[in-house]
Amino acid sequence: MAAVFESLITIHIKFWNRFSNMPLYRNGNFEDDSYIRHDGETSVIDVDGPLIVSLEIFLSFKTVLLNRVASLGVFIAAGENIEDLVDDLAGLDIVALDFPAFSDGRNYSSARILRERYAYKGEIRAVGDVLIDQMPLMKRCGIDAFEITHEPTIKSLETGHWPEISRYLQPVGLGEVPAGTRPWARTQPG
Repeated sequence: MAAVFESLITIHIKFWNRFSNMPLYRNGNFEDDSYIRHDGETSVIDVDGPLIVSLEIFLSFKTVLLNRVASLGVFIAAGENIEDLVDDLAGLDIVALDFPAFSDGRNYSSARILRERYAYKGEIRAVGDVLIDQMPLMKRCGIDAFEITHEPTIKSLETGHWPEISRYLQPVGLGEVPAGTRPWARTQPG
């Protein structure tokens, strides 16, 4: 085990500059993000701090990573199989889902699968091209934190703007009720 641990410490990684120091929006406020993210190429892992690793790194070093004392998260790129994490969800504090483009909604499904099928209670974080118009829909699918790079979205949230959507065309497992005579249309409960 010591040899595996030493190997993990010496893994060279590249910090994800794309997401470093991005505003993190959670619970209606912007917060500091204490997590370090990497993808496996250059630099050294900070073994003691909260860490988000790629799915590939997680699957390669799962035992060592899950035995760390510090918080652990896994980054899921669009198109990666969320089912690869199912047996280890209890050991993960965050699942970070990538939205590489406004038009790429594959990880909406991943968020719903985590919440509805596997009852994942940890944080589900949207990262990448997150726009304010998407955020209510992301939240509805189970995403509860957002790393935001889009300046107009940051400014809107700083002023307290949150778009409300009263009717949806796709049901989710939140106890929504049909809206009128269109069984596919839903309204918010209550």
